[in-house]
Amino acid sequence: MAHRVFITAFEASGDQHAAELVRSLKTLDPAIQIDALGGPGMAAAGANVLEETVGRAAMGWRGALRIFEASGWMKRTAERYRDSSLRPDLHICVDSSAINLPFARMAKTKFGVKVLTYVAPQLWASREGRIKKLRRYVDHVACIFPFEQEYFLSRGVKATFVGHPLFDGLPADRVERGTAPPRFPDRPPVIGMAPGSRRSEQAANFPGMVEVASAIRREYPEAKFLIPTIGDDRFVADYAGKRCFSRDLGVDVMRKLDAFDEFVPQCDLVLCKSGTSTVHVAAYNIPMIVVYHVNPLLWHGIGKRLIKTRKIAMVNILAGQSDVVPEFIPFTDPSAVAACALDLLKHPEKLAEQRQKLAKIIRSIERPGASMNVAKLALALMDRPRES
Repeated sequence: MAHRVFITAFEASGDQHAAELVRSLKTLDPAIQIDALGGPGMAAAGANVLEETVGRAAMGWRGALRIFEASGWMKRTAERYRDSSLRPDLHICVDSSAINLPFARMAKTKFGVKVLTYVAPQLWASREGRIKKLRRYVDHVACIFPFEQEYFLSRGVKATFVGHPLFDGLPADRVERGTAPPRFPDRPPVIGMAPGSRRSEQAANFPGMVEVASAIRREYPEAKFLIPTIGDDRFVADYAGKRCFSRDLGVDVMRKLDAFDEFVPQCDLVLCKSGTSTVHVAAYNIPMIVVYHVNPLLWHGIGKRLIKTRKIAMVNILAGQSDVVPEFIPFTDPSAVAACALDLLKHPEKLAEQRQKLAKIIRSIERPGASMNVAKLALALMDRPRES
């Protein structure tokens, strides 16, 4: 009888990772049946997407409202699971642990369906108390960073480092693209601006980035600015139209949707929102400054107590909580970020030093074939007898 899998993803990045996983599963098992809650990437890869769940991904209070929307998705999924002919052999949760963990609980406890989590929740950074739920509701965790495997295994959660899916889709000559001459200071600097894929992230981070860009432009009038937008880029488009091209700021930018791999290698420095994008930039060996705007009162009152890591930027965490790249969190003072950027540009040796450190970090985590590794793990879980 053909294997049946149900995949849940709730963000654009999760849809991308899940899409590659769908392709890998179908390569290994052409007869497999894959149903899903997700987005266009999964549908294009051949999954039967029952509901579109990635289009309105958000953080903050808007993200909290999605929990209520998710209750409807879960109710309808549970109704489907009650039909034994549609019940999957494995439920795969891709990222988005706040929404996916309740799905794991439902699949495991109500219907006895095995659960695989792909992209581990970052419990090593905050909310470690959820490890009990993870241990109870998830059969196996597919980790994308090497240190996560030992973290979960030491806490009684079965886990395997599968590699980071980012590296499956990057061009083979990416490092050469990121170092190809001419580079600054042999030509005017090219500055990247990566404010995030969610509208809420863009609204929080992009205006400050524009102020930083304006300060750089005053020092380097011929500087070029590139914005590789991802997902819903309407805020960036609207803001760029109203502000970036205006005479008072004097900042011209080139914006293009889904052009991360085209724009980033051209850059000498990237203003990057904290998150997976920092690893993406580092993979091209491009220096960066990491920012993330949060309410300073909430950050100092609650945020710093919840987050256990000394650093926030993933590249700094991977470097043993050290300052490989400057990070400004909360991002509330664009002038401080601008001063940092100008210092790096006026001292190219600092940019070169950061490149060397980033290359070392990437070598430590680069493992090709993440999607195929997860697919093999998924098939092995389905073929394994259920634990009593």
